[in-house]
Amino acid sequence: MSQETIVTFETMAQGGEALAREENGRVLFVPYAIAGERARVEIVESRRGFARGRVLEILEPSPARVTPRCPHFPPTPAITNLESFCGGCQWQHIAYESQLVFKTRIVRDQFARVAKLPDAPVLPIIPSNQEWSYRNNMQFVVNERGQLCLRAPDSHTPVPIRVCYIMDAGMGETFKTLELGPDGFDGVTLRVGQTTGEKLIILESEDPETPEIETDEPVSIAFRGGGVTVPILGRETLTERVGDREFQISPDSFFQVNTPMAELLLELVREYLEPRPEDVLLDAYGGVGLFGSSLAGKVARVIEIEDNPHSVADARANAADLSNIEILEGRVEDILPKLETAVDIAVVDPPRAGLERGALDALAAKKPRTIAYVSCDSATLARDVARLLEHGYHLDRAQPVDLFPQTHHIECVAKLSRL
Repeated sequence: MSQETIVTFETMAQGGEALAREENGRVLFVPYAIAGERARVEIVESRRGFARGRVLEILEPSPARVTPRCPHFPPTPAITNLESFCGGCQWQHIAYESQLVFKTRIVRDQFARVAKLPDAPVLPIIPSNQEWSYRNNMQFVVNERGQLCLRAPDSHTPVPIRVCYIMDAGMGETFKTLELGPDGFDGVTLRVGQTTGEKLIILESEDPETPEIETDEPVSIAFRGGGVTVPILGRETLTERVGDREFQISPDSFFQVNTPMAELLLELVREYLEPRPEDVLLDAYGGVGLFGSSLAGKVARVIEIEDNPHSVADARANAADLSNIEILEGRVEDILPKLETAVDIAVVDPPRAGLERGALDALAAKKPRTIAYVSCDSATLARDVARLLEHGYHLDRAQPVDLFPQTHHIECVAKLSRL
């Protein structure tokens, strides 16, 4: 027998759901609801200390509620079967200005809850320059009919996609014309250089045999089979421009999905680090060299650490004109403790899991006067900031940046200085 309850949602939670408290005090998480709304909710999962539910009826809607633009987004929160809808976006039902307010609150809440810093200097989030058509990288699965699909919410169920309003417009043109036969590929990744117009299609299969491909599109095509990626047509890499530098990006290398906002991240890092001509800059989790290569002209030396061999090759190519960069291949937690060079300033851009404890301790032991911490997860950022405070650092500010409109994801740049 299903359990129903009527609740008023207090806030938006880290994972994008609305949070309410039942009469017994238990926390309830519900997708597609909005903070401030009153709703009738069905409990679908009960755990010790919290529960999850789904909206049956919105009794008092939020002024922030808007009609979702995309046909693949649930048109109403009272949807019984989400497996026919896409889970790529979570917040299309929330007006963009309200999305920004909620994201700022989420970061502040994470610092208060995780780092025990209720008065953390978290600045209001910087909006994206585009609410739509911002993604330069989209990863699709392919169903048995050869259709490009995204996953249903909290599910592996593939959902065929006719249109996607957050993908780059140029990428969208390729998406519309791409035709795949049935049983051909398992996945497709589309990438575009938003400043160069270059396009790259990556076809993925468990079969290692390279397929024969024909296209009239001005695109490059690579094939990823048996764990190896090889070029088929066109260029082997994509080129993107950020600031006054161009970056080579291989099919297996990471790059920020929102290029104009990546340039803003670079500006924030430069502002926070205040590099001096005599400085040694550590660029940990350096990727293709976005921060290190861009800041090399401001410092005496750059040491970049990156464990993805494809990104390392790209970073070295991207720094070919620079004589003061050393790029080390390996995990930060393995290399940094053995690094004998003194470090004056550091930028770290770890994956969602944040800094591995050994990497964080080694970073703190180097005692850089300033750390710029670029994060895609405010909970692990808050955790790591709390640990750095124990090592004698002070949180000067945390600046959320909206790289991912229409979703709950939040980028953030924190500045920490030694006391």
